[in-house]
Amino acid sequence: MSPFALTRTLPLDATAAALRADVATGLTRTPKELPPKWFYDARGSELFDEITLLPEYYPTRAEREILIDRATEIAEATGARTLVELGSGSSDKTRHLIRALPALDHYVPVDVSESALRGAAGTLLAEHPALTVHALVADFQYGLALPGTPGPRLVAFLGGTIGNLLPAERVAFLTAVRSELAPGDALLLGTDLVKDERTLVAAYDDAAGVTAAFNKNVLAVVNRELGADFDPDDFAHVALWDARQEWIEMRLRARTALVAKIPALDLAVHFAAGEELRTEVSAKFRRAGVAGELAEAGLRMSHWWTDEEGRFALSLSVPDGPAGGQD
Repeated sequence: MSPFALTRTLPLDATAAALRADVATGLTRTPKELPPKWFYDARGSELFDEITLLPEYYPTRAEREILIDRATEIAEATGARTLVELGSGSSDKTRHLIRALPALDHYVPVDVSESALRGAAGTLLAEHPALTVHALVADFQYGLALPGTPGPRLVAFLGGTIGNLLPAERVAFLTAVRSELAPGDALLLGTDLVKDERTLVAAYDDAAGVTAAFNKNVLAVVNRELGADFDPDDFAHVALWDARQEWIEMRLRARTALVAKIPALDLAVHFAAGEELRTEVSAKFRRAGVAGELAEAGLRMSHWWTDEEGRFALSLSVPDGPAGGQD
């Protein structure tokens, strides 16, 4: 059997169709919004890598600290033979888990980018030649269907990415994950935690302006893919803490009244001076809230780990109630 296989469940034209639909819907509604996944073209991914190294941006360092400190405990608690990573990207952080899981022989990275999956697989197989990698080109938010692999399976969703989903979307996502889990499987979930507003806002509005460039990159994506004429300089980067919802919002605020044309959609988008386009929600969590959302999806939290400063958490949960997943 080949140590590398790739399955595509995402049609080749799905990304272009999804962008068109999101732009057509999001820029004609009030208030305007676009999903944060459109930040991540090649340039956006480079900018995000820069963000993770900024002094203000703590989540990546905090989560890596937990993974390094607790990898052995995670391995002992799960005994996983298969590691599934949703939104795997470069698979950088999961290397700590792969090294710590003595029974692991299968890795299933799931991402929308085939090039990212192939690149990460090549690096991992060079480090772990006995590992079998079955990459899945898929959008984990829309129709999760995992390949048959040996159990127990550990599904990892790291980086606090679940915070980019709205509450109803989180319930749907966690329920879909639960449906893929069999008895003995587990979910490892990364969540950024509620903390003081100054720390949170600084993490999304750094002094060097890298996050501002990352935020505005969504306009470059729409320009390139749909022939739009957005000028990023016409917009200001905004990061706000919503204390009621307990999430950060990133927005682009029009500096003056303007009209942006999107020829591929035969659409003209009008902005009033000061009008804002929401580009990201990043929810922050408390332990009780995480446990409650997991329980609503049929999962029972069994472990909770934080970094030393209590900024970020990894939780381990197991199926509770009727089993799903593979036979």
